[in-house]
Amino acid sequence: MRILFVHMNFPAQFRSLASFLGRDSRNEVVFATMNENPEWNIPGVRKAVFVPDATVFPEEHGINAKFWAASSKASGALKLAVELRRQGFVPDIICGHSGWGPTMYLRDVFPEAAFVGYFEWFYDAQSADMRFSGSPLSLSSRMEVRCNNIPILMDLAGCAHGICPTRWQLEQFPAEFRSKISVIHDGVDTDYFSPDPEARMVLPGLDLSGAKEIVTYATRGMEPYRGFPQFLEAAVEVVKKRPECHVVIGGNDGCHYGSPPELGKTWKEVLVERLQPDPERIHFVGSLPYRHYRTLLRASTAHVYLTRPFVLSWSFLEALSCGCLVVASDTEPVREVASDGHNALFADMRSPTAIAERIMDALENRSHLDGMRKQARQTVLERYDVRKLLPQQLEVLRSVTRK
Repeated sequence: MRILFVHMNFPAQFRSLASFLGRDSRNEVVFATMNENPEWNIPGVRKAVFVPDATVFPEEHGINAKFWAASSKASGALKLAVELRRQGFVPDIICGHSGWGPTMYLRDVFPEAAFVGYFEWFYDAQSADMRFSGSPLSLSSRMEVRCNNIPILMDLAGCAHGICPTRWQLEQFPAEFRSKISVIHDGVDTDYFSPDPEARMVLPGLDLSGAKEIVTYATRGMEPYRGFPQFLEAAVEVVKKRPECHVVIGGNDGCHYGSPPELGKTWKEVLVERLQPDPERIHFVGSLPYRHYRTLLRASTAHVYLTRPFVLSWSFLEALSCGCLVVASDTEPVREVASDGHNALFADMRSPTAIAERIMDALENRSHLDGMRKQARQTVLERYDVRKLLPQQLEVLRSVTRK
């Protein structure tokens, strides 16, 4: 079988699926991406890099800027697809992440291929995500939100089938399309993300092996969508009240969802300037390689995961799989996985005070909460273990080739 994976980043949500298919010498697997992540290779998987085609941008794009950005990526992926076909590679299946644009025109180059879309989110100006801040959107903002769906709708109409990682995320899609989409999470490697009672917080440039209390937070970008402003304010309060507590924050200083706080500044810069966190107690360790990220989770006394009503992060499930004592936002994507007092402790994401109090509760009572840690891991073993979910993903691919 010939499979073309398409994602802005390598290997992203397709890591396990591409790895499995790449191990079978009967398959030819190509992964089209903009970010080839050169230090990461998967045996049996050939990377093919495309770049956006800036020539598709009109001089005045206004509220349609995101659609034109998607079109430039689509044009770049189209040129790569034409070259792949010229080289003799014609996929049986295209498995692509929908929304950013690269999948928009691939079926025109490979009409014989079945397209399986990975559908993560459908945008709506009236969604729980957009209402969360409590501030009404302007007319132009509502129009911009609607434009985000243009490439997604093209993929929904053209796909043979789709995959969505959670039930909550599926519910954001129009009802008329949901029958084409199966809820199958990417899956967690529960062998790798497992508890280690002997783990110590030793990371590049940081040795907290002697610390008695360590609160952790891990995110791709430090931004409001993942509750970073509220968390940092809560962290400052926690270390003031608990003199033996340290806080370790993993992630990059970028904004991947939403907007930056002001021109030329990041959320971290603005918040550090305002809150003045103690650098001897609150440690920013940047984006971590997998093994160091796992150490952060394993050595955590209490881990904090916050999200608006939006896409569920891998890090939440990975923290649960490591048996972390998790303080999490009481929001819809979290509630699909966890319940307060069973496998996590919930807090109002809008309230730094509530988050701080819940963290301190977790620290104070951690010796009595081992059962919650065990339930956290059991949740992932039962519902999100990649060994259970990978066969379901493979069956979707097989089913579209049988049609």
